[in-house]
Order: sequence, then structure tokens, then C-alpha cells
Amino acid sequence: MISIIYQKRAWPIYWCLLEKDGSSNLTEQQKVLRPVIRLLKEYKLIIIGDREFHSIELAQWVHKQNVGFVLRQKKDTTFRQKRQKFQPLSSIEIYPGVRSFYTNVNVTQKRGFGRFNLGVYWKRKYRGKQEKDAWYLLTNLPDLNTALKIYAQRFGIEAMFKDCKTGGYNLEDSQASPDRLVRLIFLIALAMTSACIQGQKIKLQRQQSYVCRSQEQGKTEKRHSNFWIGLYGFNWIVAWHECQAWVEEMVSSIRNKQAYYQRRLSAMKLIQQAL
Repeated sequence: MISIIYQKRAWPIYWCLLEKDGSSNLTEQQKVLRPVIRLLKEYKLIIIGDREFHSIELAQWVHKQNVGFVLRQKKDTTFRQKRQKFQPLSSIEIYPGVRSFYTNVNVTQKRGFGRFNLGVYWKRKYRGKQEKDAWYLLTNLPDLNTALKIYAQRFGIEAMFKDCKTGGYNLEDSQASPDRLVRLIFLIALAMTSACIQGQKIKLQRQQSYVCRSQEQGKTEKRHSNFWIGLYGFNWIVAWHECQAWVEEMVSSIRNKQAYYQRRLSAMKLIQQAL
């Protein structure tokens, strides 16, 4: 699946099913990347991939398409600087909070491949959590800070898959056949994009507090994404139509709550306009 990262979330735009278990190969990766590169040729693209997409063959092919890339490597991958012997990436001395950048390195002992840059970074402990592994990033970008900033956005893909599964649409529970699964993913992609756009509109109208508790005490990060706000904003409207008569009957008997009720009605009208 190929996705576009936008505001820490990935939006699926192209995908294909594989008739096998396990990782994809170069041919399959080219098959799913080629239409996207062609479609977005007017834009500056950077391909981000995790360790499934670590191959130097893929890096070479993407580079020939005049596209940037940041591909995470496995720590047993070998590399070589000029006039030195090949050694595994795991031999690089790296500690939490330390970063290094190597230019013009080989990452394969096969001939016929160009040299690229290699960034190495291990996140320091944050809020009591320590990353288990360092990042080994093969890239054709010119500096480490840019490569790290871009690769960090890859985790929006994890958030996207959670939205598709337990966080939203429960795709794994569908048990659909391959043909129906492709159609189902297409509908989810449309629905997900719509929910994200609607959530953004609700936030621009400053009405998100009626949908969710947007921020937890003591935390600086927002509690819910645009996707979550858009999805549950719609659910709020649907639920309202089911119980409107009961709510109005209850509110009419409690005068001091009527002003709050009218404010929520105004908020609901604004949210309906965003949907």
C-alpha cells in the first residue's frame, strides 16, 4: 500500500493484494510505486519505507526515477566506506541519543550499484520509554536532519492501519474474499479521507470540544486526530436523531440547562455543515 503522509496521518492512495504470505519483492514494489510516481510527477516526492523495503535494488530504481528516498535498513546489512572493508551495520558504535551520517557508502557487495548516504540514529529515552533499536537509514538526501525528520513521519502509516482496523473500520473482521477486500479497502480509503477532512473542518470551526475531550491534562499532544473527530462527529449527529425527542423532553424540565442545550444545537449545525 502506498500512502501520502499529511498531518501525522497516512492517507491510502494505491494498493494491490499479493497472492502469498511474507514480504514483497522488487517487482511487486515497482508495480505499486510506478503509477503513484507517474501520477504525482509534478510534485517533489520522497519515498519512505521500513525494513521490508530495505533493498539496494529498490533504492537504485527509485533514485533513477529522480525521486528522493529514506529506506530503513536491517542491522545485518553490510556497508563500506571508501577504501574500507565491508562490515555489518550492527558494528557501528551507537548509543541512545547519538546520531551519525556517512556519505557515499556502498550497502551491497554486488557490483553495478551507486553510492548513497547512510544515517544512523538511536532515540534517547523519552518519558521512561527507550527504543529497542537504532535507525539505519539509507537515503539520497543530503543531510541527516532532513532524513530523520522525513522518516519520523512514517509512523503515520501505523496510525492509518490502526484506523483501518481496531481504531475505526475493523477491516480484519470482514473476512472478505480478495475481490471484495479490494472494494472494501477502496470504500475505507474514501471514508477515511472524508473523515479526516471533516475533522479538520470541525477543528477550524472550534467545535471539536463537543465531539471529544481534545487534550488530556498534563499532556501537550492532542488526544484525538482529525480522523477520530470527523468519524465521531458523524456518529454524534446520527445518535442525535435517534434520541432527539427524549433529550428535548428532559431539557425542557430543567431550565438552567436550556442555554447549554441551545449552544450544543448551534455546534451541531456547524458540524453538520462540515459533514
